[in-house]
Amino acid sequence: MEILIKIIIGFIALIHCYILWFEMFAWETTGRKVFRHFPKELFAKTKTLAANQGLYNGFLVAGLVWSFFIETKEWNTNVSLFFLSCVAVAGIYGAITATKKIFFVQALPAIIAMLLIVFHN
Repeated sequence: MEILIKIIIGFIALIHCYILWFEMFAWETTGRKVFRHFPKELFAKTKTLAANQGLYNGFLVAGLVWSFFIETKEWNTNVSLFFLSCVAVAGIYGAITATKKIFFVQALPAIIAMLLIVFHN
């Protein structure tokens, strides 16, 4: 079960690495492909805001990756649950405010990982 949890956390971290990349460095190209329903003129105007969001995704990645190196079970559980909760909340908010697809890409995997952690402990 621990291996499955780590795989899911790693998958979530990779997703957020991708989000970091396109929000910080490819907002006007890849961002347009990801958020097709946004007006095209919006991307140039929001480039700095998107980069800021990308940076926050990087912090989520850092926390999730940090959980791989924590040997104390209680701390590992708490840090993992904290950062997964942040991802879930961000995914739920994104689904409400931007596109419902965000729930399935971000929030649902985080919720699944949290449930696995809680029921495994």
